[in-house]
Amino acid sequence: MPTNPTPAAVRGDADRNRAAPGTGSALAALAPDLRAALTRVRYDAETLLEILGDDVHAALGRSEPVPVRRAALDAGEAGTLVRLFLLGDPLPERAVAAALAPVGLDRAYAAGLLDRDGDDVRAALDLRPLDLGDGPRWVLSDLDDGMRRRTLAPDHVLGVGQASLSLLRATPAAPVGSVLDLGVGCGVQAVHAAAYARTVTGTDVNRRALWLADATAALNGLDIELLEGSWFEPVAGRRFDQVVANPPFVVGPARVEHTYRDSGLALDGASALVVSGAPERLRPGGTAAMLASWAHVAGEDWRGRVSSWLPEHGIEAWIVQRDVADPALYVGTWLRDAGLDPRDPQAQRRAERWLDAFAAAQVEGIGFGFVYLRAVDGPTEVLAEDLTHGFDDPLGPEATAYFERAAWLRAVAADENRAWTARFDVDPATALERVALPGPDGWDERVLRLHRGDGPRWQHEIDDVAAALLAGMRADGLPLEELVELLAIGHTGTTATPEFRAAALAVTVGLVRHGLIRPA
Repeated sequence: MPTNPTPAAVRGDADRNRAAPGTGSALAALAPDLRAALTRVRYDAETLLEILGDDVHAALGRSEPVPVRRAALDAGEAGTLVRLFLLGDPLPERAVAAALAPVGLDRAYAAGLLDRDGDDVRAALDLRPLDLGDGPRWVLSDLDDGMRRRTLAPDHVLGVGQASLSLLRATPAAPVGSVLDLGVGCGVQAVHAAAYARTVTGTDVNRRALWLADATAALNGLDIELLEGSWFEPVAGRRFDQVVANPPFVVGPARVEHTYRDSGLALDGASALVVSGAPERLRPGGTAAMLASWAHVAGEDWRGRVSSWLPEHGIEAWIVQRDVADPALYVGTWLRDAGLDPRDPQAQRRAERWLDAFAAAQVEGIGFGFVYLRAVDGPTEVLAEDLTHGFDDPLGPEATAYFERAAWLRAVAADENRAWTARFDVDPATALERVALPGPDGWDERVLRLHRGDGPRWQHEIDDVAAALLAGMRADGLPLEELVELLAIGHTGTTATPEFRAAALAVTVGLVRHGLIRPA
């Protein structure tokens, strides 16, 4: 879904001064002094939370300037920068100069960081502190219409929105050699990757995005390779240990109104292009973590649609659907994202064309989620599943664990004896739930369910036999084959039949896949 969902009827911002991408070196050159100023006044994520408190910080996320402004007024020079860069307030030159010292205002004007507003100063860019887990970080991007009504330019560079934050939490961060950030935008994913990768490469077709990503990298003291070009073209012939992508995934007609969200490809063509192109850019064992959207077409399973984008060989894929929107909700949400009021006649005409395109393609809904890939030696295997229920734990560590479990399951598929001779342990976060309803003779048990209490919080319905099997699992206990034989004798009075063994193995494989049990 959109990264900037603030609903607003907007008017033109004719006095906006957009620095040309060619002036990027001036902004990047400003970075050492700017970093010194931000560090001196403690303009960082931790201090921002101290200044605002939890409730007002939440108001900032809702684009409500008044509570933020009231808290920032008594916060000294850090508060000045909150008002300048996060609220877009015009402020006296003297106050801004003091807060940004040693950055001179003339240099900041020339670099495109600040604009004059009569006798006052206002920000020309959004400069946002961020906590990525490895010290203070800052991200430069274009100003959105969250705090001040403005029209977004076609080459608008989005800041750290909800989609960016969700991908940050969903990206595995184990140490790797090289990372490709496809569609680098403001550079937030590349900055995150620099904490765990030896080299980071970012690509974008938008020159303004590369300008801001370059400045963001310089502001954080990072060396990030930035290449201009469309999709995978700038890295043709190269391979990486990890690919991350937050592409322009909006599902709709083939048009480009804003490069950060529109691809020029019809329906889910952008997601198809990125998902199908990523495998060729992965080194053996390399992984990809990508945001994507896909159409739910009448008479078609969305799982098959997304799976069809992948090659037949060489990929382990985990596809996670986190949300599904109906076409009307989807169109209205993205119209608001562009700063349009759905009641406006122009917006209504756009909505008609958009919904006409959906109707012509028999689109009944739009799914949104993550596509995880791992380059393997073998036939492609895909698990595509709904995870539309709520959970708080980040998916990044879970994706890493999923691929580790999938590798074990591949080995079992090649040689079942690996499972039969293995010992298993029930994950400490796994719980057993029994659901009973009142019946004529007392409680009538209807459901026996396993819950995983962390990660995606999977649930599996099982029977009493499977519950007994798990009860016997211990890291230092019996191998699966012996457990199943004892279980068969206890429940049927005879040794395990092929059908009994197959059912026990299927339960074991399913629970391993979702991490409720694990090979010891």
